[in-house]
Amino acid sequence: MLADEVRKKIVAKVKHAKYFYVILDCTPDVSHKEQMSLIICCLDDSQSSTKIEEYWVHFLEVDDTSRLGLFTHLQNTLITLELDIDDIRDQGYDNGSNMKGRHKGVQSRLLEVNPRAFFTPCGCHSLNLMLYDMANSCPKVMSFFGVIQCIYTLFSSSTKRWNIFKNHVKGLTVKPLSQTRWESHVESVKDIKEQIVQIKDALVDLTYDTEYPKTKSEAESLVLYEFENFEFLLGGVIWYKLLHAINTVSKFLQYEAMNINVAIKLLQRVISFFEKYREHGFDNAMSEAKEMASQMGIEATFREKRIIRRKNQFDESMSDEITHSTEESFRVDYFLFIVDKARSSIEIRFA
Repeated sequence: MLADEVRKKIVAKVKHAKYFYVILDCTPDVSHKEQMSLIICCLDDSQSSTKIEEYWVHFLEVDDTSRLGLFTHLQNTLITLELDIDDIRDQGYDNGSNMKGRHKGVQSRLLEVNPRAFFTPCGCHSLNLMLYDMANSCPKVMSFFGVIQCIYTLFSSSTKRWNIFKNHVKGLTVKPLSQTRWESHVESVKDIKEQIVQIKDALVDLTYDTEYPKTKSEAESLVLYEFENFEFLLGGVIWYKLLHAINTVSKFLQYEAMNINVAIKLLQRVISFFEKYREHGFDNAMSEAKEMASQMGIEATFREKRIIRRKNQFDESMSDEITHSTEESFRVDYFLFIVDKARSSIEIRFA
């Protein structure tokens, strides 16, 4: 009853303002049922100063998550609330194809009914997708984040191992990677980057575990192939810098008083950051990673890998092949690759 009364008050404010915009977001709950939240924004002049207010109105259990099904749910809910669909002046969703699809997505179906309901994709979700593009375009990056998750899983899946971790690491704790909020990966990377010596000591402690051979093997593998690998240290430095820059912008975009002019400037600042980081970021990251390597007592060198050469054709010479040092290969195939991917992705998604 109380919820119904609050909802009536909100709807009354929306009707008084006349024009409004809708925000929809879907997520599965713990019972694996799809829940769609409906948020309505409108001008509120009931106070001394007029301002835009955002109201959560409904949780809708959605059985049909198709484009038509979601749009039908929205239509029926607006009818139930006695709100006119023609009074919508904006609509905001994530970047899912069923929501933002140009032809049959929810936004296009609403535009067919009400051409004044302009669509604005979620800026934070677009930044998340940009990071997703970066991370899934390079196998080495996928492996890097796989190791981050593996470290968390190894310690958190046992109270005994977690106690070993806490005995060595007194500050921040390792965190799992979120599959939906990519910019939050900065916390997971930060925890390992800033406490890598202590976490390595905890892993070394696990290598003496004779009770569980699997735990012993996993810990030895992480120490030998990751924590004593300069590439892993360098990857952590690079990704912390990138994630920190994007996470800062993402938080600013979520401010209540954010407007389009400030948002554009923030995105331009991110693009400028990528351009500058492309020019000077690798050398700076190398210097920081070498300091970390010195603290850990490992060599700040890239591991040589066996090069598989293909057989030359009769009209080819050995001079046609371009070979790079391991450091240059990492700079070109890893650092420059993900930075260039970030620049292209942000331009496409925010075009």
